This record gives sequence, structure tokens and C-alpha cells, in this order.
Amino acid sequence: MGKIEEGYSLEQHVEGQSRHLDAPELGLDLAREMEELRQGAPFGTNGHSAKTLVKYTDLRVVLMAFKSGARLGQHGTVGQLSLQVLEGRVRLVLERQQFELSKGGLFALGSSVPHDVEAIEESAVLLTIAWPQVGVASHP
Repeated sequence: MGKIEEGYSLEQHVEGQSRHLDAPELGLDLAREMEELRQGAPFGTNGHSAKTLVKYTDLRVVLMAFKSGARLGQHGTVGQLSLQVLEGRVRLVLERQQFELSKGGLFALGSSVPHDVEAIEESAVLLTIAWPQVGVASHP
């Protein structure tokens, strides 16, 4: 579970170890993170579980695991996002199109695009969400 500590650093405690989710430099082993997610966080009643790996004010990186057939339901996100499939196959459902992504597949969506994610088989994905910073010009 994350908590705010002295110095306003968000820290996640896993098996007696702690890790700062908002550290200026953060290196991760995704295979290890997937294993910890599968062992430590059972699938919820919705058939998926998630673990936040990076949590900055303008960026989130979330590891998600899905049971076969599980779906998120249609939603949108204020920020831009990318979805990278690490294991399995998922279907990304947009208003008028569907895309199947398998291991190694990457899809990017602009801000507020309604979408749904459905696991075709047991899957793991890496979700990255970036929010625009107020008062900061975008990169050309």
C-alpha cells in the first residue's frame, strides 16, 4: 500500500521492502513486478488486478493483469495513454473500431478517447498515462 512520508515521497511497501513511486530515478524489473502482482494481488471480482509502478503528478505507469474474458468497461482518461501488452492478447474497443494486440503490441490513445479493454486470454499489460502540465508548452 502506498503512503505519503516525510518529504512527500509516495512509497510502496512490498514484502518488507519499500520503493518510492515518485523517485527522480526509478528502475524496475517488469518480470519481477508481474510475478509479485500475480502472487500478491488476487484478481478482483472484475477479473483484473493492478499495481502502480510510477506515480508522478503528470505521469502514471500501471501494471495490470487480466483473467481471460475480463474487461474494464468503456471509459475515457483525461490524459494521453499507451497500452503495451506484455503477455497474452487483449482487444482494445473504440467507438467504431476494435484492435487485437498480442505480446509486444503497443497502442496509443489521445486524451478522453472512450475505450474498453478486454482480455482475449490471460494477459498482462503496461498502462502509461500522461497528463498535460498546466502552463507548460507542449513539446514540438
